[in-house]
Amino acid sequence: MITNELLNPKSIVVIGGSDNIQKPGGKVLKNLIDGNFKGDLYVSNPKEDEVQGIKSMKNPNDLPQIDLAILAIAAKFCPDTVRLLAEQKGTKAFIILSAGFSEENEEGAKLEQEIIDIVNKNNACLIGPNCVGVLNQNYNGIFTTPIPNLDPNGVDFISGSGATAVFIIESAVPKGLKFSSVYSVGNSAQMGVEEIVKYMDETFDPKTSSKVKLLYVESIDKPQMLLKHASSLIRKGCKIAAIKSGSSEAGSRAASSHTGALASSDVAVDALFKKAGIVRCAGREELATVASIFMHPELTGKNIAIITHAGGPAVMLTDALSNNKLEIPHIEGPKADALLEKLYPGSSVSNPIDFLATGTAEQLGHIIDACDKDFDNIDAMAVIFGSPGLFPVFDVYELLNEKMKTCKKPIYPILPSIVNVKEEIDQFIAKGRINFPDEVIFGNALAKIFYTEKPTPENIEMPEVDEKAIRSIIDNSENGYISPDEVQALLDAAGIARAGEAVVTSAEDAVKAAQELGLPVVMKVVGPVHKSDVGGVVLNVKDTETVAKEFERMIQIKDTTAILLQPMLSGTELFVGAKAEPKFGHMVLCGLGGIFIEVLKDVSAGIAPIAKDEANKMIKNLRSYGIIKGARGQEGVNEDMFAEIVTRVAALVKIAPEIAEMDLNPLLGKIDKVVAVDARIRIEK
Repeated sequence: MITNELLNPKSIVVIGGSDNIQKPGGKVLKNLIDGNFKGDLYVSNPKEDEVQGIKSMKNPNDLPQIDLAILAIAAKFCPDTVRLLAEQKGTKAFIILSAGFSEENEEGAKLEQEIIDIVNKNNACLIGPNCVGVLNQNYNGIFTTPIPNLDPNGVDFISGSGATAVFIIESAVPKGLKFSSVYSVGNSAQMGVEEIVKYMDETFDPKTSSKVKLLYVESIDKPQMLLKHASSLIRKGCKIAAIKSGSSEAGSRAASSHTGALASSDVAVDALFKKAGIVRCAGREELATVASIFMHPELTGKNIAIITHAGGPAVMLTDALSNNKLEIPHIEGPKADALLEKLYPGSSVSNPIDFLATGTAEQLGHIIDACDKDFDNIDAMAVIFGSPGLFPVFDVYELLNEKMKTCKKPIYPILPSIVNVKEEIDQFIAKGRINFPDEVIFGNALAKIFYTEKPTPENIEMPEVDEKAIRSIIDNSENGYISPDEVQALLDAAGIARAGEAVVTSAEDAVKAAQELGLPVVMKVVGPVHKSDVGGVVLNVKDTETVAKEFERMIQIKDTTAILLQPMLSGTELFVGAKAEPKFGHMVLCGLGGIFIEVLKDVSAGIAPIAKDEANKMIKNLRSYGIIKGARGQEGVNEDMFAEIVTRVAALVKIAPEIAEMDLNPLLGKIDKVVAVDARIRIEK
């Protein structure tokens, strides 16, 4: 839990405070002093009488009652110090900067657990250990720089890595991005990123709370907590962007070795972020840029006017936006002609609107006014204006600032000349504005935000299934792949349409089943995992003589226990699957089936339960959606029926969490039906 003493302490002690500001204990004390902490500030250092002008209590026993303790001492001394402060000095908040805990070895993990037990027993809260600290508008409780501008309307930033937090702040500050708070959670011994997001959700005040949250996460230990509270914050009007590192196999190894973080399945992380409405970023610059866009009015349409006095950046921005499915619509007509008359000869208003290197502030004003009031096919403006260093551009940036106050449409300033007109950009930022120095990073980020879906509903209505029958089958099943009869029964209980089928162990039964199902039939071995690899699938068997002959051949295949017969169906091969992901629950995946699943690896994933609307979006997000929709005169697939099966698989795994893996591959889809042809389900109790 987060205590008020952590957020707004009336007294702070730095245990291990030092005159050496190149050490964490010295630097955090300097930052507290420089930040004009308004409460009582204490230092405890056994070797000093005074530290940075503050009397030092050589023995922590001599301290008065303390709200917040910041520890910068060796790990082995931390438990006893925390115990003394929590039990005798009423301390309810601890920030432990020190390393040497669970991120290092087993002995350190024991020290960390001892501290957690003391803190929990005394209803206190702990940030760290192994972190850079906490920064908010009440105190500078970090040992790093830079200290960003603190503003109630700035961003709340929570980071699992202290050094990365510093680098992200360094990326954001020159752009003009302000911060409301920074939490570096380090080892997340008591509170990690998820707990702080939870607190921000539960205490959110639309009048006073920051509406932009940034996260840097190395491991997601409580995905359901993050999903619940991040999506709740977004529904309340917040915007959240996050980096989750460790997405590649090599990155996972790196994350595992850094503060003990264990990377989760990246597909599951992606699915969680999509379900929550979190904008996922790949790096520091993108995160800072996304946050900066969040601080502007929301983009409500995808038509962008690019206003520029330099051709190259405009072309690169056009490419970035167009490649990410945003539009740069053509501008023409009498109002466009009227605007052109106000610009120098050689200018162009067709979009990009190029008013040349000699363009003036007055001309920029005319262009912005026209885009805001005259051109209905424009939803926002990106203004590119730098300088070759020949003359100052204070007037241009002042006009830009004024227009941003009055325009109904968002204006994004792209000011690339961070050296030539540094003074002008600094003045622009001092007015509370933000600069996007790189047009391509900006364009990619804008599109990513625009196409990030809103959170799914909090309460998802699952389709009706036979829960009693499902539980009966699961409870009576052994671990491992269940039999075809049990698979069929589960699909029927879940309401998933399937092809008629029969499992036989003799040639006579095979002939009889083929006649009942109706020829032609498909024959498949039961037992081997990869049927087609061992010659265990025969299609389009048209007569009973061939049925008997193929039975005798196939039953001899290694590991075969029986033969499965189904009517020969046609349609587009589809896939729906589910996989249990530790901590996340079940991922449900869909895509094209058959060999396409292995060759294209084109799947969409969602976390169960899944609403019908979410399932439809999963299908539409597939790269192969054109085939499902019906391409070049080919019959498409009934998308509603496909989506219905996705929701029913999601409902099945929620009722039967023992399902470790499930494949419906292929399903055959046509315009009037989607039917499961082959299914495998593995149970793990």
